Amino acid sequence: MRAIDLFAGAGGFSTGAVMAGCNVVWAANHWPAAVQVHANNHPDTLHLCQDLQQADWTAVPTHDLLMASPACQGHSRARGKERAHHDAQRATAWAVVSAAECHRPALITVENVPEYAQWLLYPAWCAAMNALGYALSPMILDAADHGVAQHRRRLFIVGTRSKHPISLSLPKREHVGSGQIIDFDAGRWQPIEKPGRADATLERVANGRQAHGDRFVTCYYGNERGGRSLSRPVGTITTRDRWAVIDGDRMRMFSVAECRRAMGFPESYQLPERQKDAMHMLGNAVVPIVARDLITAIRAAA
Repeated sequence: MRAIDLFAGAGGFSTGAVMAGCNVVWAANHWPAAVQVHANNHPDTLHLCQDLQQADWTAVPTHDLLMASPACQGHSRARGKERAHHDAQRATAWAVVSAAECHRPALITVENVPEYAQWLLYPAWCAAMNALGYALSPMILDAADHGVAQHRRRLFIVGTRSKHPISLSLPKREHVGSGQIIDFDAGRWQPIEKPGRADATLERVANGRQAHGDRFVTCYYGNERGGRSLSRPVGTITTRDRWAVIDGDRMRMFSVAECRRAMGFPESYQLPERQKDAMHMLGNAVVPIVARDLITAIRAAA
């Protein structure tokens, strides 16, 4: 099966598609650094660095599966209420319609945050896809249910050129705890009790110790007031450092390698040397194992 990847980012969708036996023939993104990372890890794929709302879809290779992860920033609750300056980001979803209109692939998969379905223009987007002959099957999947050490709920919309939406049978695997992806012998540790440490952080650590003992993970910012047991998946990996590891009287943020494991990328997957860029790409990525399971189920049902 030949696949293309729109808004490919670091390549989570592509990696999952390859795991499912697909040949990713083309991938595109507007950020040069992300395109380079994708090319480093998928050297046989053709790449385009461009605003996809300006793309010439006739130049894209023929394909059976269109994968797309339009910008989520205008929909995510992490960004608060909808704001006018996010209109351009939300509008990236229309590139999927344009690509589908040009090529009419047999299968389409779109990933976004669950709030995407609450977008004011979501019904119109669905109507456009329906007009092109696609029956849509939306589902919310949690990466933790696919054996990844992270709770990450995302909306996946499967489009098929059929009269009725496709019905899929997806595996539900045992949850993996964050303790399985953390290397306590690595990283840059700091004392918990140090000058300038925020009171809110100290309170979270104290609450976490009371609930989980000396070793646990905690959210460095946000609404979580305590910690999480190492037997539980960590919370969602975001585009900036969020999760801290507590070990006795020391703490540190998750490393890029640990976040890569939490996202389910292979250990050999190449990421930018600059931590800020690596974290940004990981936080925006599709979890490859979820993509693999979804595409495998689609191929079995199609």
